Amino acid sequence: MQQQQIKVAELVAAALEQLDIRHAFGIIGAGNVHLFEAITRRGFTEIVCVHHEQAACMAVQTYYRTSGRIAAALLTTGAGSTNGVTGVVSAWADSIPCLVIAGNENSKFTRSDNPLRMWGVQGYDSCQMVERVSKYQVRVMQAERTVYELEKAVDLALADRPGPCWVEIPMDIQSSRIDPATLAHYQAPVRQNQLDAALSTQLDSVVAALAQAERPLLWLGNGIRLAGAEHLIQPLLEQLGVPALVSWAGIDMIASDHPLVFGRAGVYGQRAANFILQNSDYVLAIGTRLAIPQIGYDLRELARMARIDVVDIDRDEACKHASRTSENLVCDAAQFLPALLARSAATAQPDSAVRLGWLERCRAYEQQFPWVGEEHADPEGFINSYRFMERLNQFFKPDQIVVTDMGTALLSGHQVLRFQQGQRFMTSTGLGEMGYGLPAALGASFATERGEVMCLNCDGGMMMNLQELQTMVHHQLPIKLFIFNNDGYLMIKHTQKSLFKSDYVGTDRKSGVSCPDFSKLATAFDIPSYQIRGWDECDATLAAVQAATGPVICEVFMHPQQLFSPKLGVVAKADGTLVSPPLEDLSPLLPRDVLEQAMLEGMHEKSKSL
Repeated sequence: MQQQQIKVAELVAAALEQLDIRHAFGIIGAGNVHLFEAITRRGFTEIVCVHHEQAACMAVQTYYRTSGRIAAALLTTGAGSTNGVTGVVSAWADSIPCLVIAGNENSKFTRSDNPLRMWGVQGYDSCQMVERVSKYQVRVMQAERTVYELEKAVDLALADRPGPCWVEIPMDIQSSRIDPATLAHYQAPVRQNQLDAALSTQLDSVVAALAQAERPLLWLGNGIRLAGAEHLIQPLLEQLGVPALVSWAGIDMIASDHPLVFGRAGVYGQRAANFILQNSDYVLAIGTRLAIPQIGYDLRELARMARIDVVDIDRDEACKHASRTSENLVCDAAQFLPALLARSAATAQPDSAVRLGWLERCRAYEQQFPWVGEEHADPEGFINSYRFMERLNQFFKPDQIVVTDMGTALLSGHQVLRFQQGQRFMTSTGLGEMGYGLPAALGASFATERGEVMCLNCDGGMMMNLQELQTMVHHQLPIKLFIFNNDGYLMIKHTQKSLFKSDYVGTDRKSGVSCPDFSKLATAFDIPSYQIRGWDECDATLAAVQAATGPVICEVFMHPQQLFSPKLGVVAKADGTLVSPPLEDLSPLLPRDVLEQAMLEGMHEKSKSL
């Protein structure tokens, strides 16, 4: 008896269920209408209707980072798919796995031999567009291969270095009917789980270097969490007794107050963390790609007394600083950390007095250079954003989830906020796109069954995806949306002032960019709102915001020119020439005698001239 033929869109809906994809974010259009109908009718995967495809491809990122489950983005033809590309690039930059299902015109127009720029009505070659920013991209041209490609995309999204995968299904393929017995299915390959001989030899070198070092340092990144190995961080630190720094993306992997965790180094790093890094004699970087915001602008000036070893699953990333690094281990953190734990346990431990002396020095740096210091004094009539973040720490809940947009929210938050086990902190660190915060809050909320999320945003970033306020309201998501109001684009104001020493252009109300009254906007969306202009109203307002059970907006007013500090900046010498100091010499510059004493080998020649 011949099997009943089933619509391909229904088979897609069934495949999403089999793949345990519980949420899909998207906007309906002619190019995906069959998918929307079939997925909704099946009832397993909930479709969250956002108001811009960019937001859909951002929400799927925090959804995965919060829950460990993949979500899908559903894009329609033409502008629907182009709108999603910013989110795809962001996921690619931060190695976040997700599934993007894009529609396209009838498959008779989407053949590879079609020489036209535009296909059918709105179509174009979307697979070619995302080829360099996705792990896998495919156009389904045979209905029987649809489920196979979805299964393959999900497997590849999660394998090795994770990332987004793009499956395009032309609209006639979605609506076609086939015998389900003819469906092809994907068989995931068996992947190597052990260190090979070459990696084992490199590991021996790492263990020996750790044992010999007097001032060792671990630099831990979000690749450890992506590998599912964050639970090994605390046992590793306590077995080795070695201080550690965390990358911005990895801040929430271990409690910020762990006695062996000393903060976050970088261009916008904490002074103490930068001094620890720059005075170490051995650095082992695991799961962090050592991007410019971490290491500064001159590789030769990074940890000048140290040997540096790198562990990264991506060969290109592991070896990109080979002129400065020693061992470059191309390895997943989930393979490397257990092997390091086992091998270091069997290795003779170094002189404890020497290591204790190094830890005492690290703690002395923390005491001398606190996260919030004199440079964070309140501007007249305003609250300093760093001091506000310090106060916000006191109002966190045990399961607090925080996401940030860019600018003030990113910089002040990542320099000052502290997290405990069970709390989460997420942003876009690779692409760093304004407008990320609110969609990211949506993804994190749906990943926790419409759970509570704190979203730290800014007036400029809010305007990039303002429309998602309605998504938040429609679902009555308990998102606490903080908006730092600094009259425009504060980071770029500082860039313009540094480069041109003149008036602003396109960065504030006076120079051409303005933002709305967010309290009135909150009223239009029927969202309760608060404002904080001074310390006298801060604590009561934060308590009220945290007590709210639905959407809420809290606007925090800042000085329109507040500085972001400390930071690695370009400094003008007396003769007018510009100098980029080494990573330990953050602005505002410390007195030269203080810097001299803080550096074991003394000041860098550049710093002596400043």
